[in-house]
Amino acid sequence: MTGPGRVVVVGDVVNDVLVRPLGPVTPDSDTRATIVRRPGGSAANLAAWLGSLGAPVSFVGRVGAGDRDFHAGCFAALGVEPHLAVDPERETGTIVVVLDDAGRRTMLVDRAANSALTAADVPPGLLERAALLHLTGYSFFEPGVRTAALELMARARALGVPVSVDPSSVAFLRDVGAEQFLAWTAGARFCFPNRDEAAELAGTGDPRRAAEALTAHYRTVVVTLDGDGCVVADRGTDPVAVPVHRLVAVDPTGAGDAFCAGFLDAWCRGSDPIAAAAAGARVARRAVSRLGGRP
Repeated sequence: MTGPGRVVVVGDVVNDVLVRPLGPVTPDSDTRATIVRRPGGSAANLAAWLGSLGAPVSFVGRVGAGDRDFHAGCFAALGVEPHLAVDPERETGTIVVVLDDAGRRTMLVDRAANSALTAADVPPGLLERAALLHLTGYSFFEPGVRTAALELMARARALGVPVSVDPSSVAFLRDVGAEQFLAWTAGARFCFPNRDEAAELAGTGDPRRAAEALTAHYRTVVVTLDGDGCVVADRGTDPVAVPVHRLVAVDPTGAGDAFCAGFLDAWCRGSDPIAAAAAGARVARRAVSRLGGRP
């Protein structure tokens, strides 16, 4: 593939509430904490990182009426073309992210308006001018949104537009089952599971074996391994480990989204998957060095 083509990202946009307790949590009483509010959502974060890299990118999502202008402005400031449907009944999705001293996250999720996203929210002609469609696993975990995601995948396939998928949540993968998720997303050009998601999908905790096994469903599989880099498996070739230099993460929120953005930006500009993975790792390093999931 040559030249930076337009990436169309469809999926969740949320209001993130990041909470870092400043001491042991005291049940039934007060605990001092640092609390930061940021725009978020896996798909929205990825679009924001793509925009910050100079990639042509459009984002499609659904928000509550009171948040449309705020989120549209956040996207536009980073070069993202926003297409935000306003939900007449639901508020914008919210995630409360509780961070501990080791950088681990506990996430409390209310998907709200995201649960009502439909294929009709994608403007006419947008997929026709896309170089790639990106979807996250969250769009497959609930029946209503799943219908939209499957329709968009079918439309992209008919147009010859490649699709990339991020499984997003090992907990939700377990709820729907690996076999079912693989059936829904089979044929995607790229799949970006993390270590736990790859193990759940492939039935093995060995990232190299998991990546290679998953190429039966996807052309290229990139298993991200947090501070240990990633494994890239291209169908028909041996998996390749791409190492990274470790650093202490301030906040890992959005690191996987940043990695995917760096990868897809590089690939759309003509890089092979190994070079694209190295580019993704560089963007992920930027993401974990600050609070919040966006640039």
